[in-house]
Amino acid sequence: MSDAAQPTVAEVRAAVEAVKAALDRHLDAIENRTGEDDPAVYGAFEALASAAEAYDELLYDTYDEVTPFEVPLGDTLPEYSGPEEPGAISVLIRRDYTVADPQRLVRQAERVSDSAAAEGGDVGAAVGALFGEYEPDEIAERHKEFGLEEGDSTLWVTAAGPAEPGEWLSAPFDQADPRHLLCRFDVSAVYDEEADADALDRLA
Repeated sequence: MSDAAQPTVAEVRAAVEAVKAALDRHLDAIENRTGEDDPAVYGAFEALASAAEAYDELLYDTYDEVTPFEVPLGDTLPEYSGPEEPGAISVLIRRDYTVADPQRLVRQAERVSDSAAAEGGDVGAAVGALFGEYEPDEIAERHKEFGLEEGDSTLWVTAAGPAEPGEWLSAPFDQADPRHLLCRFDVSAVYDEEADADALDRLA
């Protein structure tokens, strides 16, 4: 991170205050829970996890220090509370990419569309051109050709009620409820690092 982009001391202080407030809200939600799967408790947990992660990142960027806290993944979701036999399902996919080679990305877009060239080689226009031409799965398979580098990805399959055509298009991801999760698949370098650490432990 460049010096110009370094967080300020005030930003770090604000982040730690946000963690303190999130801790209070989390405890308050637990003390006033209405049941085993109270959504208020889950919401407060998520808010605390987000605040802690933001503080940890700012602390590292500013002081090269980290917190001793680690938010567990996978086992923190609430128990399933959807229908036993869902009448419909929703598949939610997120894939992150780093634009590793912007020039390659623009060149590949120019091969299939004039829009990127019309925008003067704009990366945003190039992304739009490529995703307009190729299916997301094909881009995932050929990401290196397009100058992209894979990041984390996740796929959720949730139980859903039958929706009317166009009903949720204005806000497609607002109703993702982890309590209706049927299955989940995550891909992240975090797991590779954990596997490497376990292998080193076995060799020690």
